[in-house]
Amino acid sequence: MTTTTSLNLDTPLTIGGIELRNRFIMAPMQQYKGSPEGYATEHHVQHYSRRAKGIGLMIVESTAVSDNGRLWPNDIGIYSDRHTEMLKRVTDAVHTRDTPIFVQLSHGGRKSAPEVTDRLIAPSAIPYDESYGKPAELSISEIEALIEDYRMAARRSIMAGFDGIEVHAAHGFLIHQFLSPISNLRNDAYGGTRLGRMKFLKDTLAAIRSETGRNYPVIVRISSTDYIDGGLNPQEHAMILKSLEADGLLDGVDVSSGGLLPIQPADIHPGYQLPDAAAIKQHLQIPVIAVGKIYTRSFADRIIRDGLADAVAIGQPLLEDPDFAQKMIGLKE
Repeated sequence: MTTTTSLNLDTPLTIGGIELRNRFIMAPMQQYKGSPEGYATEHHVQHYSRRAKGIGLMIVESTAVSDNGRLWPNDIGIYSDRHTEMLKRVTDAVHTRDTPIFVQLSHGGRKSAPEVTDRLIAPSAIPYDESYGKPAELSISEIEALIEDYRMAARRSIMAGFDGIEVHAAHGFLIHQFLSPISNLRNDAYGGTRLGRMKFLKDTLAAIRSETGRNYPVIVRISSTDYIDGGLNPQEHAMILKSLEADGLLDGVDVSSGGLLPIQPADIHPGYQLPDAAAIKQHLQIPVIAVGKIYTRSFADRIIRDGLADAVAIGQPLLEDPDFAQKMIGLKE
């Protein structure tokens, strides 16, 4: 790994068509404060604007592209034009801090909240667990309708003033379910091989790009591993992402892990997902974001200096202390 001593957390970073003032990213973290109809509330306006000062980029919590795909009953959504009004208030408030803000577009698939899901769906009729129940296998026409949901969500994201989009393909939700051979047993165009399993993500990104154009930043959040033999791993993901990068569909990747199955990693220590991010980064030209208990300035600087990742995303400390970013950016350990 090449060491670049001139790079650190303060170094600007370009993602797609925008330049971040630094490499500190606020990770998407659920607030559980959405209205029953999936609208953002005044809480979100205050929460995000309060934390925006000094941060290079904010990524808003999971935002549902379908009323049938919310991850929790109090998720926020972007599945109608009416949702954009409050989301525009969020982005306007963050922009007063001169901070760019991305939306995270999601669909829960077989992990959609049972309380607000009329019909549980997935690539294959395999349940996550008993509490969610058995999903229905998606037809081709239903898959095409879901891709259209993402396209319209991208259009609304621009209407709402977001500076970019993160596509949620991690944590066992719908796109992750398509990508993994554990949850996708299809033998049609959307399964069977790596190319088949990645087709839903590729088609979704292409639909999003049809609305955003090439210069608008589009990144993806992945789970680098399913923590089980036969599931996804960093090497498989590197090949998927390299193909999407070559097609001009991606401007960055945010590397998390797990969530497809009720399996926890054996050891959750500071930077526990970092080796996977570093392994994936070796195959890509686009920026790679590391996340996972990276809570000190010295650790973040070392990650960037040593070329293990291009940026660091932090979540939980910002929930507990809205000034955490300013303290971390300003603190030279």
